[in-house]
Amino acid sequence: MSRLRLYVDEDAMDGDLVRVLRSRGIDVVTATEAGMIRRKDEEHLSLATAQGRVLYSFNIRDFHEIHTEWASTGRSYAGIILAQQKRYSIGEQIRRLVRLIGSLSEEAMRNREEFLGRW
Repeated sequence: MSRLRLYVDEDAMDGDLVRVLRSRGIDVVTATEAGMIRRKDEEHLSLATAQGRVLYSFNIRDFHEIHTEWASTGRSYAGIILAQQKRYSIGEQIRRLVRLIGSLSEEAMRNREEFLGRW
């Protein structure tokens, strides 16, 4: 079972979030580090997938639409984790992400959309 690796898009990027996840041994890359600021959502998901990373974002509407479109056309992706912006503190995001990452493998997340609120 391969452990999930994350790609945090520009909507969800937070230095404290990334730092703490990394301190817990979670492999995280941000949109800034990948040189992807102000790029289209599809480009973020394509890059995350090419790197074998699950995308984490607050952009629920757009990424849910992409998930639906890609699923209907058979286009594969590494997975999407979505959270409502400003609903969860950094600490709560970390707890829920750690729980999700500890429960689902890379294989289980493939072509899957998860909502942080479920964790």
